[in-house]
Amino acid sequence: MTILKKTMTSVAALAISATAAFAEAELTVYTAIEAEDLARYAETFNASHPDIKINWVRDSTGVITAKLLAERDNPQADVVWGLAATSLLLLKSEGMLEAYAPAGVEKLDPKFVDKDETPAWVGMDAWVASVCYNTVEAEKLGLTPPTSWKDLTDAQYKGHVIMPNPASSGTGFLDVSSWLQIFGEDDGWAFMDGLHENIARYTHSGSAPCKLAASGEIPIGVSFAFRGAKSKAAGAPLEIIVPSEGVGWDMEATAIVAGTDDLEAAQKLVDFTITKEANEMYNVGYAVVAYPGIAKPVEHFPTNLLDAMIDNDFEFAANNRAAILKEWASRYDGKSDPK
Repeated sequence: MTILKKTMTSVAALAISATAAFAEAELTVYTAIEAEDLARYAETFNASHPDIKINWVRDSTGVITAKLLAERDNPQADVVWGLAATSLLLLKSEGMLEAYAPAGVEKLDPKFVDKDETPAWVGMDAWVASVCYNTVEAEKLGLTPPTSWKDLTDAQYKGHVIMPNPASSGTGFLDVSSWLQIFGEDDGWAFMDGLHENIARYTHSGSAPCKLAASGEIPIGVSFAFRGAKSKAAGAPLEIIVPSEGVGWDMEATAIVAGTDDLEAAQKLVDFTITKEANEMYNVGYAVVAYPGIAKPVEHFPTNLLDAMIDNDFEFAANNRAAILKEWASRYDGKSDPK
């Protein structure tokens, strides 16, 4: 019995040891990816890495950025997967990212990779500003389609425009920062003063203005082009307008948070995020992706949109983010939706 008991004890110990050896790693991943995509992203990653569990923390770009900054001295995230590059540039400047060159990074379009020798972040996809215009609702109101950003300050559109709050929405911030680049600082704020007169409300989601235009709640939503194309493909009476002055854009990107408790697992996740497979996954929701040759044509995506993308100064946007948001809030926050 003693020998049997010792044998059973040894077998149990080995089983516990084996379980511990194969216990899954867990990563806390902060993201601003659309909530509807999270399960698909995790499932695709876990097909090749079943031993790593992703615990998502998801919110809008502004909220996730503020959360990361607030946790600077006590990081809670291991990886950021899907946050605006302008936000990651800000986190990089604060020393909050773990530089890492993922396997195969040289295959990506260079503009989607941080310029440091060992990049602090790598890009995934890009989203591009546009105007979603509900032709049915606009006709009821006797509106004519705008062709430029400045057209949106015309009195005919008073109360008929919705756009995202730049403090909470990455799309909203790329709009504001791009207008300051397109028009210059003084004229940019003057343009936004005029636009504010016509704004019905500011949402806390970048896709919401286009969704609201698609449903007919508002005739004009300042949003991003892929959301408009998706809604139009679903039957919404939308025209996706590319303003003549050019359009802002930003990219979603990935980075390891400095101080992660599981650097090896974090690196495996970041390795995956730049693969051809991952970029094919991104292309389901974005027309522009980091891996050349992957993006497929998107039905209803404006043919002139890529040519209209401005030469975006990401450093300007990141370095001036706090000042821009403070000024914007002091002028326009009164029309924002409740949080």
